[in-house]
Amino acid sequence: MIYPLAFVAAVGSLALWFYFQTDEARSRLFRRSFFATLAIFILSVMVADVSWSSKMGTLFRDLLVMAGFGVAFQFLSGWKRWPIYGLVLAGAILIGYYQVFMSGSLDRQQAATGPLDDAGELLVELAEGANGDGLLAVKKKYKLEYRRTFDPASPESTELDDYILVDVPSQYSDRIDEVIRAIQDAKDVDWVEPNEIITISPIEGQITRLPDKELGLNDQYVGQLWGFQAMEVKKLLDYLDAQKLTPKRKALIAILDTGIDANHEDIKGNYRSTKSTYDNDPKGHGTHCAGIAAAVSNNGLGVASFSRDNSFVEATSIKVLNASGMGSQRSIIDGIIQAADAGAGVISMSLGGLSSQSKERAYRQAVEYANKKGAIVVAAAGNSNRDAKGFAPAGVPGVIAVSAVDESLQRAVFSNYVSSVEMGVAAPGVNIFSTIPGNKYASFNGTSMATPYTAGLLGLMKSLDPDLNTKDAYEILKKTGLPTRNTKETGLLINPYAAVKMLASQNN
Repeated sequence: MIYPLAFVAAVGSLALWFYFQTDEARSRLFRRSFFATLAIFILSVMVADVSWSSKMGTLFRDLLVMAGFGVAFQFLSGWKRWPIYGLVLAGAILIGYYQVFMSGSLDRQQAATGPLDDAGELLVELAEGANGDGLLAVKKKYKLEYRRTFDPASPESTELDDYILVDVPSQYSDRIDEVIRAIQDAKDVDWVEPNEIITISPIEGQITRLPDKELGLNDQYVGQLWGFQAMEVKKLLDYLDAQKLTPKRKALIAILDTGIDANHEDIKGNYRSTKSTYDNDPKGHGTHCAGIAAAVSNNGLGVASFSRDNSFVEATSIKVLNASGMGSQRSIIDGIIQAADAGAGVISMSLGGLSSQSKERAYRQAVEYANKKGAIVVAAAGNSNRDAKGFAPAGVPGVIAVSAVDESLQRAVFSNYVSSVEMGVAAPGVNIFSTIPGNKYASFNGTSMATPYTAGLLGLMKSLDPDLNTKDAYEILKKTGLPTRNTKETGLLINPYAAVKMLASQNN
């Protein structure tokens, strides 16, 4: 806290120095105060446990802003009432500047919140064009192994191809911070972050049966889809029929998970294979999500998705978690790249883990890459009853985070809240009945279940408007969403009918 407090104290002393410039005694007092707090500020940056380039970048940025304050104070010094308004405005600017720029500037990049992947503990971004020679001394000292880890099809639009995965031998596992500092200080290294493990654990739910209310669907278990009533899906289905809406292009929804049972009776008609090794699901989690987003409707089997004729969306699998439901930041980021390169219109991730803004650089770059490729990225808010901002990928800028509500439209007791994230919505996530491997069905709970509902709707919207981007899609969801009993925490409940209607009216 010394770093931001010293900065604020220096700016305040600078303001008072200008204000009392005609009072020699006070002017001298606040001039000394300014230089003292400035020295403390600079010292706090210089002793921070981050790379030298980070220190220099932070100092240059903050001193430039401080100089801007000085110019403003000089300009206002002739106005008698400027301290009243000027200091209030300066305070507001300082608060915003701290939240946007200063809060994560000197975070230790190596701080980890969970276990690291034994196959590669660190993700390191090299400078553009660097070949890794700058790491040779560190490699030799700690017996490191490393390799290029991401292979985007469009490397010209991203820096992800500059990343290497670093494997730290087990004898140095208790000295990981030391290794990271050595890498940070090496030549041609732009960034280091831990490659943390992420694990999903499906939560079994109960079967909820409600009246069909004449959805016009003949699927066997449609009466168990309570979420369809909460989201007013009948209105959507009737609207699609009445307006004779047809897709401009069938949208591909990529499910980044444990795989998908491609031969499931209620999925295979809406499935496109990306890679044969992704077309199975030992865990069952990915298949459950796929059924929520893109089950075959009106086939007399299983469950249904957001259209009667199945012409709008199809699902594909990108396997980023193993048979135990375990993956890493690297595997998930690589999955985002693969999905974007495969032409996915929507990328759905029912996964995540604790993180912080200082460790999301690779995630941010992956989301930006997917957005440039035309994909909307959706992620589960998380099941820890905490702020989703502290989880990744839900808290990553550019991601639509999805919280879960129960049958009474209360925030599910396990669901993270999305009040602090950039874009947050709600969807049904308790007792959600869907597909599991082997032509079977089961009920699960989780924001994992809410996420593919949102992905399914976004896929429908992308099929009607293939150029729809994340920002515009989220604005539609926000303007058309339904209130929950905890709207501030959950975000608005997605309303497929109203969202599609608004999109259609905008495109007419």
